[in-house]
Amino acid sequence: MLTSDFDFALPPELIAQQPAARRDQSRLLVLQRHPEKIRHRNFPDLLEYLNPGDVLVLNNSRVIPARLRGVNSNSGGQFEILLLEENAVNDWWVMLRPGKRARVGTEIIFRDLAGNPSAARAKVIETNAEGHRRLQFSGVANVRDALDALGEIPLPPYIARNGVDELAADKIRYQTVYAASAGSVAAPTAGLHFTEELLAAIRARGVNVCFVTLHVGLGTFAPVKSEKISEHVMHEEKFEVSDETARFVNDAKAAGHRVIAVGTTSVRVLESVAQKNQGRIAAGNGRTRIFIHSPANFLIVDALLTNFHLPRSTLLMLVSAFAAPGETRGREIILRAYAEAVRERYRFFSYGDAMLIC
Repeated sequence: MLTSDFDFALPPELIAQQPAARRDQSRLLVLQRHPEKIRHRNFPDLLEYLNPGDVLVLNNSRVIPARLRGVNSNSGGQFEILLLEENAVNDWWVMLRPGKRARVGTEIIFRDLAGNPSAARAKVIETNAEGHRRLQFSGVANVRDALDALGEIPLPPYIARNGVDELAADKIRYQTVYAASAGSVAAPTAGLHFTEELLAAIRARGVNVCFVTLHVGLGTFAPVKSEKISEHVMHEEKFEVSDETARFVNDAKAAGHRVIAVGTTSVRVLESVAQKNQGRIAAGNGRTRIFIHSPANFLIVDALLTNFHLPRSTLLMLVSAFAAPGETRGREIILRAYAEAVRERYRFFSYGDAMLIC
C-alpha cells in the first residue's frame, strides 16, 4: 500500500484554528462498521453509544510548554527549539531551527516569554541521523521546572497564532481536563472534547473510565516520507499502564464487554501491550514504536473515538485499519467518511470535531 493512497482534498477553511466555545460542543460523526453507516451527531451524544460494563480508556499525558526561543551566544542568531525527549535532568533531544547553525559546541541563551534573556543556557553536545540536537542545559537546576517561564505550548504548524496573548488560552484548551503526567509535545486531541461533567455522566451510566499514559512525541505526527507505508519506521514513545487499567480492561474483555479507546495513542498503548502478553493487558511501563496499518487485527480495542487526521499521516492509516480489521478496504471506508465530513463542513485536525468508529 502506498503513502499516496492516503491523500484527500481538504478546503483550508475546515482546518480548525480555535477550539469550540465549550469542549463538548464539537460535532460527532459516528461511523458504524457493520453494516456501514454514517450518522451525524453532537459530542454529548457519545453517551448513547456506551453501555454499562464498557471500559473507556483515555491517555492522561500532559502537554509541556515545549517550544523555546533562544539566541546563539556568539552570533546572536535566533533559534526555535522544540523539546522532544528527556534523557536525564537537563539533558534533552530537541528539534532545532535553523539546524545548520547549531553545530556541536554551539551555546544557546534562552529568552523568557517576554523576550528577555534568562539564566537558562544550553550547549549542543550531539546530533543524530534525523538532524535532531542533544542539548545539555545549565543555569537552572532543572529546565523542566522552568518551562512555564520559558516555553510556549507547541501548537501544530497548521494553527496560526499571533503573540503570547493568543497562546495564553491554548495553555488551557490544548490540554485535556484529566491531564496528569507531564511529558507530551502534542496533545492527545481526541480527549480535548471531554468535560468533567460528561465524564461524570459516563461513569453514572456504568462505564468504567480509566487511563493509560503515552507521552506523545514527534513520531506520532511526523509525515510518512517513504513511498510504501510498510517502509516507514515510527519513533519510540514512552507509555505506562496502571494496575487498575489492566484489571478493568482484562475483566471487561473476559465478560464480553467493549473497550473503547479515546484517541490513537490509547490504541497504540493497548495493542502494544496486548501483543506482548498473549492478548491481555499487563501493568507496567515501556516504549513502543508500533505502526498500525491495514491489514491489522485488534486484540483489545472494540471502538475508537478519534479526531479527523492529516493526509498521509500514520494516524489516518491507523483509523483506516480499524475501520476494517484484517482487511485492506478500510482506507476506502475512511476516505468516504472524510468526504462526507467535508461536505457537511466538519472541522478538522487538533481543534476540530470528533469521529466514533464502532
